[in-house]
Amino acid sequence: MKLSFYMENGQDNISILLAEDHVIVREGTRELLQHQPDMEVVGEASDGEEAVTLAKQLKPDVIVMDIAMPKLNGIEATKQIKKFRPATAVLILTAYDTDQYIMALLEAGAAGYLLKSVRGNQLIDAIRAVYAGESVLQPSTTRRVIEQLKAKASGEEEIPSFLPLSDREMEVLRLSARGVSNKEIAETLFLSKRTVQSHLSNIFRTLIVASRTEAVLFGLKRGWFSIEDLP
Repeated sequence: MKLSFYMENGQDNISILLAEDHVIVREGTRELLQHQPDMEVVGEASDGEEAVTLAKQLKPDVIVMDIAMPKLNGIEATKQIKKFRPATAVLILTAYDTDQYIMALLEAGAAGYLLKSVRGNQLIDAIRAVYAGESVLQPSTTRRVIEQLKAKASGEEEIPSFLPLSDREMEVLRLSARGVSNKEIAETLFLSKRTVQSHLSNIFRTLIVASRTEAVLFGLKRGWFSIEDLP
């Protein structure tokens, strides 16, 4: 068994499920990730239905998911997986770069969105980030998506703004919405980084989400903060 940073801190390796219908892409991704001391590819799916089935069986920490797949696309597969496995972080790796896809995937529960043109080290960093509850989106993309979300929500019935979070947790969530890192949140609120991580874990558990992205969208839909609060 390989030793890793995570194991040394009392945690297992990051278990990863790959969902990609192109064999050569899937094999290349697996080869890249298997060389990381803190990662383990526990399964591979060649279509969306298989991804859902394996997610139920293997309960991976992270799923690296394509959008265009046979039988069930990445959006529908993500929706189904997040219903029974909310703790799993879904990271989209795709060739499609449109607001329509990004919006649909984030609403389905995806924690991040990357293009297949990214370098290997960027994918590795992104997997570690979503595993830690971070968002993986470009700031410009985040703002476009939030603007669409708010426009869409304005025409819908208002959602009750019941606030299940503490004042401190709300401070952490608002800063997260601004794209501030855990380290910067800690410095801003005069807390330790470990305390910030603890607050984020409590937020995710309370809201039944697995990432900052999901938590921020949850808060925006309920009017806990507005797009004007964001950079």
